[in-house]
Amino acid sequence: MFVLAILLIIAAVVLAVLARSRTTGWKLGAGLAGVAGLAFGVISCVYVVSAYEVGVPVLFGKTGTPLTSGMHLKSPFTDVTTFSTRPVDLNLNDKDVVEVRSSQGGVLYADVTVKWAVTPENAVELYRLAGSQEAIQERLVLPDSREIIRDVFAKHKSEEGYASGRQAIGSAIETLIKERLKPRGIDVTNVNLRNVRPSEQLQTQIDKKLQQEQATERAIEASRTAKAEAERRRIEAEGVAQANAILERSLTDRVLRNQCIEAFKEAAKANPVYAVPCGSGANGTPVIVDGTRN
Repeated sequence: MFVLAILLIIAAVVLAVLARSRTTGWKLGAGLAGVAGLAFGVISCVYVVSAYEVGVPVLFGKTGTPLTSGMHLKSPFTDVTTFSTRPVDLNLNDKDVVEVRSSQGGVLYADVTVKWAVTPENAVELYRLAGSQEAIQERLVLPDSREIIRDVFAKHKSEEGYASGRQAIGSAIETLIKERLKPRGIDVTNVNLRNVRPSEQLQTQIDKKLQQEQATERAIEASRTAKAEAERRRIEAEGVAQANAILERSLTDRVLRNQCIEAFKEAAKANPVYAVPCGSGANGTPVIVDGTRN
């Protein structure tokens, strides 16, 4: 733009010289060219930094003080590279998903979002390290985040990654990424471990393990049931044995003979005369029961 301003001023001077011997139209053209040249010259010395941005001025290869949002005066030969101070999302998913290994060697895939922003006071250092907003993400945020994610998962078991320890792993990743990037002027506002899924091979191993655990639980339950049934039968047998012992002590020969007689009285009702031996041994004498008599 500054070059255009110079050309317009030169054109205005040429038209002014030619306008001395020509019509007023040439003078008007010279005036307009001069005004346009001055306007472009002024514009080339002014730079406006948008809100939520920071600018890094570079004059002949040397960086200057960062420019905050607003209007600034600069040399026409100064180039300004701007960086957004708004948080930017680095999404590590789909083709950029992070492949990690657990402490057991199992392969998992982690979907992670890193939300980061440029710290305005460190814009010059970041310009020297990367040169642009996209380069900062590709050269600094992305490789460091991948390295930390892999290191954290390598300290945990596979099942912790997608189940019990997922929250702790996410917190550890966020803490380490913040600590790594903060000295470089990158403010990490949030790290979200969105999803962790095992590889097909690991999923097969998990399914086999679950089947084995279920089979073991069924065997334990069957053993527990068998023990309970055996205990029930033992208690029942002990009860029967105790009852028989009590009955044995209470059944004397006299009682048995009386019960025998009463039983055959009932039988004699169907058979008027019924002869049976009651008792045993020497006392087992026959008893004749006449059902026709009381």
